[in-house]
Formats: sequence, C-alpha cells, structure tokens
Amino acid sequence: MATTADDVWRLLGELAEAQKETERRFQETEQLLKEQSQEAERRFQETEQILKDQARKTDRQIQQVNQQIGNLGNRLGEFVEWQVRPAAVRLFRERGIDVHELHADISVSRPEGAIEIDLLVVNETDVILIEVKSKLSQTDVDEHLERLAKFKDLMPRYRQMNAMAAVAAMVIPADVALYAYRQGLFVLAQSGDSIIILNDDKFQPKTW
Repeated sequence: MATTADDVWRLLGELAEAQKETERRFQETEQLLKEQSQEAERRFQETEQILKDQARKTDRQIQQVNQQIGNLGNRLGEFVEWQVRPAAVRLFRERGIDVHELHADISVSRPEGAIEIDLLVVNETDVILIEVKSKLSQTDVDEHLERLAKFKDLMPRYRQMNAMAAVAAMVIPADVALYAYRQGLFVLAQSGDSIIILNDDKFQPKTW
C-alpha cells in the first residue's frame, strides 16, 4: 500500500504529539523528583536539627553528671579528712612520734611557688604532711612527693624540723599502698569505723 503525503504528515503530527507528551511527562517527573528532593532535604535538616538538639542535651547531662561526680568526690574527700583529723595525733603518738598540734587546709602562696596541705601534725621537732583523698592513686602519691620537695622552701619556719609525710584515703589499692610505703610515706586507711596506719613495725619513714 503506497504511503501518501497525507500519511506522512499524519505520522509526523502523531510523532510531534508523542514528543510533546514525552516532554510533559519528563517535566512532571523532573518536578516530582525536585519536590521529593526538597522534601528529603527538609526532612534531613529536621533530623539534623533533632540530632543537634539531642547532642546538646546529652552534653548538658554529661556536664551535670561530671559536676555531680566531682562534687561527690570532694564531699568524700572531706568526709575522709574529718575521719582522719581526730585520729591523726593519736595514731602518730602510738608510732612514737609525739605530735600534739593539728592544722587543716593550709594554703601557701609565695613568688617562688605555692602548695596546699590537707592536714599538718606537728611538735617541736617533727612535722607530718598528710594528703587526704577519697581514692588514692599513684599520681596522688607523686604529687605529694613534689609537695614535700617544696615544703621547707615555702614554709621556712619548719626548715629545722624533721618533715615526714602520710597519705590517707577511703579506698587505697594494694599496689598504690605499697608504692607509697616504698617512697617512705605513712599510709592511713579506713578499717571499719576507724582509721589505721597500714605500715608495719619495720617501716622507717623518709624525712625531708
């Protein structure tokens, strides 16, 4: 069957209409994808904001918990110190060191340095610096040794006295207690309702 010019024009017209329909559907699809993309971006931004808000809330909660833990640690340290205070003079007297004065919460600041001492027990010839913690660590022992190295320079009125040291805590790991013992420090620990000196009778305190 021969194809006439009318058939060609009809086919071209149908093709043009088909192209228009394809273009229309393409534009509809493009618009739909654009809307979906915008919706996805909006939801992403909402989710991102929610996560940021939750992260800020979590940070605040962590800071509050850390502050509460810090406050608890300070209160525990104060609790231990109040247990050590009435026992300190008696314990060292029982060890043959006839101390009779106790001073608490000493802070010294000079141009050449500063130190803080939790408890100080003294007599005319001896002075004992006591560092009090809720839980004792090796770092605490090392810091106390550094404090002792500066003590007589910063508090010269004790320069002619025998300076000794002790650490006291509610919780003292065995390895830390042994470390302090080997550094020549008295180790005071809680035993039931009492404070005791853990060092055996063979112990010889280091003097500064």
